[in-house]
Amino acid sequence: MKKNDTKQKVMDAACQLFYTKGYHGTSVRDIAGKASVNVSLINYYYKSKQGLLEASVVLYYEDYLAYLDQVTPAQQDNASIYLKRLIEAIIQYKLTRNQFSAFIQRELMLDSIFVRELAVTYLAKETHLLKQAFRDYLEMHGIREREGVYLYMQLSGMLAAPFTMSKEMKGVLVTEESRAYFCSMYTSSIHHWLDTLATVSSSRLRAVSAN
Repeated sequence: MKKNDTKQKVMDAACQLFYTKGYHGTSVRDIAGKASVNVSLINYYYKSKQGLLEASVVLYYEDYLAYLDQVTPAQQDNASIYLKRLIEAIIQYKLTRNQFSAFIQRELMLDSIFVRELAVTYLAKETHLLKQAFRDYLEMHGIREREGVYLYMQLSGMLAAPFTMSKEMKGVLVTEESRAYFCSMYTSSIHHWLDTLATVSSSRLRAVSAN
């Protein structure tokens, strides 16, 4: 097996175990056993369990942000189209790495200092992209900035929900086809929520104009 293949196999095993047993409940020996490699090989590649987690988190976020960067607004796109495409990309990427996405989300909710320090730069860029796209959407539909603060909290919650509700998601993401179906249906529900915001705002603006 090639070096890169072995490293990926170790990383995949670690991500699965971190998700099921937690970081502190997983030993290097556990990871070596699942990946069918020697403990010494893991220590050679990553120095320690912490080094392996660091490499996994960095790779996850670098790939994630590169994926989001592909969703650049086309010239013909308005704020609504771009935001919907960005939301779909966020859900798609995180579903392809569902277990590690759930692990990271759980650690962030627990305010894990190590994971938060690793992810802080990446999280800042993700937040900037999403907030700016959402702000442009609100402005496009005449939704007040003060109200937008609470709406952004709702949007953030919807994006995080599939990766914080492990029991509810169990059995849902079994195959690639089921992941694709869930992604399509779930993003559609968020898009519908956005459309409802726009409709309500439009009705409110018409009522104000009429008076």
